[in-house]
Amino acid sequence: MIMTTKEKTLITVQITVKAPIDKVWKYWTQPEHITKWNYANDDWHTPWAKNDLRVGGKFTARMEAKDGSTGFDFGGEYSTVKPYELIEYIIGDGRKVEVIFSNKDNAINIIETFEAESVNSYEMQHRGWQSILDNFKKYTEAK
Repeated sequence: MIMTTKEKTLITVQITVKAPIDKVWKYWTQPEHITKWNYANDDWHTPWAKNDLRVGGKFTARMEAKDGSTGFDFGGEYSTVKPYELIEYIIGDGRKVEVIFSNKDNAINIIETFEAESVNSYEMQHRGWQSILDNFKKYTEAK
């Protein structure tokens, strides 16, 4: 019997944030901060977020166009939580995501790797997730 498996396409985005790890962690994980940076472009926003940051805990962030024309809930369940180091979760559609936080030259390097979905192009997904990371950096460094 021959078994075939479809390889998952992984996409990695990263950024370096000039802030201490406790601030980076807080802004990454607390809903009142998530709503300030979790969008890919200025036509979108995250009006609310919920986060139960523990293994088996669930999270949801409402992402929608500011004009109300479209939106969706982005959520999943945590499989690994190592404070200030690593978060792994499974999105509602079954894809896996890994977020690594590491100290680098008095700043925090964030590397986020996720399994691509099959609807949008690799480039569009990479650009969208990188843009969200860019917003996180801008928000965190400005506060």
